[in-house]
Amino acid sequence: MGSLLPSSKFVTVHALEAGWFSMPEKFFVTPLKDINSKKQVPSLSFLVQHHDPDSSATTRILFDLGLRRDIDSYSPSIRRHVETRLPISGLPDVATSLGRGDLTPDDVDLVILSHLHWDHVGTPRDFTKSQFVVGNGAVDLLQGKQSGGSHNHFEYDLLPQQRTTELHNPKKLPLDHLKSPVKPKHWTSKLLEQPWRPVGPFPFGLDVFSDGSLYIIWAPGHSTGHINLLCRKEDATYVYLAGDAAHDIRLLSGEKSIALWKESENRVCCIHQDAVAAQETLSRIRKAWDNSSCLGSVEVVLAHDPDWASEAKTLGRFFPGMI
Repeated sequence: MGSLLPSSKFVTVHALEAGWFSMPEKFFVTPLKDINSKKQVPSLSFLVQHHDPDSSATTRILFDLGLRRDIDSYSPSIRRHVETRLPISGLPDVATSLGRGDLTPDDVDLVILSHLHWDHVGTPRDFTKSQFVVGNGAVDLLQGKQSGGSHNHFEYDLLPQQRTTELHNPKKLPLDHLKSPVKPKHWTSKLLEQPWRPVGPFPFGLDVFSDGSLYIIWAPGHSTGHINLLCRKEDATYVYLAGDAAHDIRLLSGEKSIALWKESENRVCCIHQDAVAAQETLSRIRKAWDNSSCLGSVEVVLAHDPDWASEAKTLGRFFPGMI
């Protein structure tokens, strides 16, 4: 679909432990032999580092913050939902995981959140010097303008307004739809000035550093403002950080399908806000995953993949190691 900017630039990508919880599989995949089955899953965060050889500057980005280390500090509505995900632990959290490589939250320049569900937002107040970037429509979620299932509860004071940038609508011209409380006095403001362009099988991507090393990918379906990252490694292969575009790798392989279930008044429910859009996003990711796009070799990493996390630990891919 889309062409790539010819590039020799790259980023390094490092997995971070950021808590874990229990996932009732019937709400995520189908078919199942045991509809009561649960599995313990991680809530992964990722450190992405970009080095500019011209200025010798290193920019550090976190993609997602995982679980909050103090589970009881979530809002009451979120805590009620958390009761359905026990057992659960917010430790080690992102701050602890960064410390394993001698970094602190103060070393993080930018936090990009795939979306604003409780298991991805961690403890933003730890990052007092960081800028935050969220997908288009996320600000409305914090203002309580949308609702849904029990997992769709949000905290209005979650993010620092003066340091938060909401990306523009991919289907509108840059700056036509700006929800950021103020125009950022930060290099992230450049993201609002460039149009979304096709990247590989994805119709909308933003070139974060304008050098082809890191793209924000519009990945609709799961939640309003859901975005992913496409990271170019030194060996010219890619890592695709898929957030909650899929909750199980078997959705990519075709072994399982997205689950639907009925609640009160026969209302059909799905873990994704828009199941059709989620399936379309999944199909595009699958094209990258099976190496049938112009991207070449792409490793897709899901936020809640226990098998990937287990193998990554064995291979030393958690920070200070790298993917």
